[in-house]
Amino acid sequence: MTVDALRRRRPEALEDVLVAYGRELNAVAYLILRDRADAEDVVAETLLTAFDKASTIRDEGALRAWLIRVCTNRALSLRRSQVRVVHLEVVPEAVSAGDLGADAGDRLVLLAGIAKLPPRTRAAIVLRYYADLPVADIADVLGRSQNTIKTQLREALAMLREGLAEPLADGEPEVRRA
Repeated sequence: MTVDALRRRRPEALEDVLVAYGRELNAVAYLILRDRADAEDVVAETLLTAFDKASTIRDEGALRAWLIRVCTNRALSLRRSQVRVVHLEVVPEAVSAGDLGADAGDRLVLLAGIAKLPPRTRAAIVLRYYADLPVADIADVLGRSQNTIKTQLREALAMLREGLAEPLADGEPEVRRA
């Protein structure tokens, strides 16, 4: 019904899309950009794109994947276009309870580790473990081969595991489980 309402250019369809997918789109954009205001702008642009280009959406079942693709591409594009600035360390709000781990300390370490990843790798991690997209869909969204995505995910997880490792008194690392 939402896709049909978008095709008919009914403004209330944007509210339906925002209610159904806004939280997830905002989280995907935030985890890629690490800036709440920019993430909100990306979500707004994604909704406007959905309103303008609804005729390209084949069916209701494809709407979520299409929105995530548009949101991801816009976030990556914005990330590439931004001039490097020095960011002050601010403790981020949790995406939502339990999304990235039960312990707040682990969640902060994990978010800091994700922030250090290259933008495309960060996008792959967000799409796989937050949006729960299969590798084939991630490859399609990011315009990469499935093998490239698998490699990015494997390497990113290894880097994140290193970030979660804490040295013990005897020098052996202990991995904290999120």
